[in-house]
Amino acid sequence: MEKFNQENEIQIELSEEIAQGVYSNLAVISHSTSEFVVDFIRIVPGIPKAKVKSRIILTPEHTKRLFMALKENIEKFEQQNGPIRVQNEAGFLPPIGKIGQA
Repeated sequence: MEKFNQENEIQIELSEEIAQGVYSNLAVISHSTSEFVVDFIRIVPGIPKAKVKSRIILTPEHTKRLFMALKENIEKFEQQNGPIRVQNEAGFLPPIGKIGQA
């Protein structure tokens, strides 16, 4: 188990299982007045059903902080590696139904 320590303020533990990560190629975002919900989904070509692999629930403030951190990291990545090309920049949304229990 790895431990990260930032300025001796908080220790963050990362178990081996969580460190493996979960692959996602689609995120569905919804929100209410008090929270944002991000569902990470893996779509497999040729299979009409996809499962939510992970759901993260954030406060609006933490969602904004995540947005800013992602923006900063994308800019750094592109400075080192060149622009990230996005196909269909108007937005790609595969045909999916409502997220619910299977």
